Amino acid sequence: MAADTGNARVLAVCRDELHRFSKAPVEAISLVAGLGVVGDAHAGTLVQHRSRVRRDPNQPNLRQVHLIQSELFDVAREHGYELSPGDLGENILTAGVDLLDLPTDTRLIFGEAVVRLTGLRNPCAQINAFRPGLLKVVLTTSDGSPTDGPAPPTGSPEARSANGQVVRRAGVMGVVERSGDVRPGQRIRIEAPAGPFRPLEPV
Repeated sequence: MAADTGNARVLAVCRDELHRFSKAPVEAISLVAGLGVVGDAHAGTLVQHRSRVRRDPNQPNLRQVHLIQSELFDVAREHGYELSPGDLGENILTAGVDLLDLPTDTRLIFGEAVVRLTGLRNPCAQINAFRPGLLKVVLTTSDGSPTDGPAPPTGSPEARSANGQVVRRAGVMGVVERSGDVRPGQRIRIEAPAGPFRPLEPV
């Protein structure tokens, strides 16, 4: 059953037909089941992110929709970085819901549209190319101390430091399970998956 979280809502929606780091805010986006965001470079049944295409172009696309919680922008501001909707390449900017703490396969319901969460975005050096030093804001350790480089693979010995587990805060990824439009101001309902809690892992 879907829960109404009360304050969970959409702040902005963005898309870009080209493979650029940032996306442009728009009045609404259309989600298509099994494909993603209409008019966005990352839509498709198979993987569209260029680094993953180079490794294996036949992988299923688990990154059709990128969502970021606006609370990350507040943290970035504390470190001297002013961010605007779409700057980090997200399709949907949310407020009032801790996306990072939701389990794998959680369904986010935006009116008619449904997005199933598949995992975490793995921050990369492109973030520092966009704003020097920003990577340390979106990639920290469990005690809050910054890291100095790209995130190591989950489960690898390097994924732990003397300060604790690597924490990725650059948003979550999902696939579209039911088509519909998403626009700023929409409420978000959350449907927990059946079965044991499985934390989101990088995809």
